Amino acid sequence: MFIIISLAIIGALTVAYIIFDSFRSVIELIVSHLTPYFLPQDVQPLWKKYGNWAVITGSTDGIGKHYALELAQKSINIVLISRNTDKLKSAAEEIEKYGVKTKIIVADFSKGIEVYQHIEDELKDIPIGILVNNVGVQYEYPMPLCELPTAKAWEIINVNVVAVTTLTRMLLPAMVARGKGAVVNVSSGSELQPLPLMAVYAASKVYVRNFTQAIREEYSPLGIYVQHVSPLFVSTKMNNFSQRLIDGNLLVPDAATYAQSAVHLLGRVQNTTGYWLHGIQYFFIKLAPEPLRMRIGHHMNKDFRNEHFRNTKLKAQ
Repeated sequence: MFIIISLAIIGALTVAYIIFDSFRSVIELIVSHLTPYFLPQDVQPLWKKYGNWAVITGSTDGIGKHYALELAQKSINIVLISRNTDKLKSAAEEIEKYGVKTKIIVADFSKGIEVYQHIEDELKDIPIGILVNNVGVQYEYPMPLCELPTAKAWEIINVNVVAVTTLTRMLLPAMVARGKGAVVNVSSGSELQPLPLMAVYAASKVYVRNFTQAIREEYSPLGIYVQHVSPLFVSTKMNNFSQRLIDGNLLVPDAATYAQSAVHLLGRVQNTTGYWLHGIQYFFIKLAPEPLRMRIGHHMNKDFRNEHFRNTKLKAQ
């Protein structure tokens, strides 16, 4: 009888933890939005809290560009890092309309470690208060591993894994010396389970999650805020394989809508999907066992793969 009661208690506690863990993102979103109304004295401007310069990678398109625009509206100067010079100049001009300074650094993260000395030299005299590791590379369309070109696999690893690691290692010491700073690592909902037909991409995002949580434990006592942002589908060019995702809907916001929400949460929660409807989706996704999530993800990617081939065939006609 004692054993049965003990197992029942353990089972109940396990279920309670799973529900709490799944619902945590929703709770954090609610708390972050209510905090300014109930504790306005605790909400400082981001430039005062962390510093008035931010570095944003992958900042000429999509979430990164709109993240930069949102921070600029909060009086934060922006360093934009991307590989396209013309796009960098265009984005800088748009950002400077908000009365802030910008600096552009041309760097192609897909080349690996060779690009970082140049970045470090360009940043050495700028007191960076916020680092947004946003740059990322996705599959061109869902495919099994043997179809994925080796060069593409290395590109995903260099951009999604090496960049977040190296830039954080580069800029963190100065933040620690000042006793303040923020590191924002943009991951993906694909981290929630192994993802067939996007195996390398999803695995790279698991790295981002684990890396972020570990350095938070190391450096939060030293005044460094480390945020893990895990968006679900957003209408950006990373999802060009699906016209449905590009068109967007209530659950698939455009980059501007997403970035506005995500920046609002900067400094308020440590783990977030960045967007309230994604938080609700996250809750229901986490309720399912991992093997079931993996099978559902596999089915979705098969559907996206078929859509890509249909659209490619139509364009060729």
